[in-house]
Amino acid sequence: MDMEYQIDIIFAQTWVDTRLRYNSSSSMPTLTLNSNMVGLIWLPDTIFRNSKNADSHWITTPNQLLRIRNNGTILYTLRMTINAECQLQLHNFPMDEHSCPLVFSSYGYPRDEILYKWAHNSVATSDQKYWRLYQFDFMGLRNTTDVLTTTAGDYVLMTVYFDLSRRMGYFTIQTYIPCILTVVLSWVSFWIKSDATPARTALGITTVLTMTTLSTVARNSLPRVSYVTAMDLFVTVCFLFVVAAMIEYAMLNYCSYSVRRPPPKPQRMAYASFNMTHAPRPMMPMGNSLFWHDYEDNCLYECLDGKDCTSFFCCYEECKEGGWKKGRIHVNIRELDSYSRVFFPTSFLLFNIVYWVSYLYL
Repeated sequence: MDMEYQIDIIFAQTWVDTRLRYNSSSSMPTLTLNSNMVGLIWLPDTIFRNSKNADSHWITTPNQLLRIRNNGTILYTLRMTINAECQLQLHNFPMDEHSCPLVFSSYGYPRDEILYKWAHNSVATSDQKYWRLYQFDFMGLRNTTDVLTTTAGDYVLMTVYFDLSRRMGYFTIQTYIPCILTVVLSWVSFWIKSDATPARTALGITTVLTMTTLSTVARNSLPRVSYVTAMDLFVTVCFLFVVAAMIEYAMLNYCSYSVRRPPPKPQRMAYASFNMTHAPRPMMPMGNSLFWHDYEDNCLYECLDGKDCTSFFCCYEECKEGGWKKGRIHVNIRELDSYSRVFFPTSFLLFNIVYWVSYLYL
């Protein structure tokens, strides 16, 4: 994307040269001359200050018009195609709006020698159905007059602003929808069994690589700006969601298989048979669930009355009051997929609400 635009204009200038006054009858108040006479009269040295290049049209004849009225008023028009510079601020891309200027002034005559003024209704546009604005909607135009102060003098600057608003259809189809679908696809792994390692790993790697490709394609359509655009933010957050879904399975797989489980006992042991003369073994938190660092053969899957046998393991007298649970947050690592099925969609939905409201309405 080049920060420039191309425009085809008919540039008209009117001034008074008293040396060209003539006496004429009422039947011929205006002389219409061809382009060969243009070089024989004085012309303003008007330049387009923000143009990169400009071409006049010469086919089939020079596209110039010269008219002289009997009072010395001269009308000179010229058809031109101009490539002008437009500095784009892409912080809100692709929901951005721009005002592209076309600036012209005298090259050598300061304000005390040439004074430019806008004529009434001097700026007009052609029928928009002939325009080639594939990514923008034309919102209108406006003209201003300024003074440029330089060491050579003060010059009058005439500026026309073309207000444009970018269309989002292309970027919605090419970037936003694929990113959203890729993030949703990464959530499928939460419904796959945790022991299906090849399936979940392949799905996670595929979604990560897809987001990497989408991010690269999105940046190729932009200039190399150093700041973060709205599309960069969205693609980056989607990439983080995809990576987080893969990390979630890595945590689940590690915590599920790194904890040494005690072998099951065929018969249930009574609490009265426990030997309470020895000091209890130390306890350590692993995977947000409490397991014994070293298991006693007599304390296998045995819990006191009223305890959650599927989540906690306890076979000591002080567990009756449950004081050891105070200050601990119990998260069953085996239910991590269930938590993720709720957390990931909810957080991604909240992000989209904040994102679209902020960039479209604020």
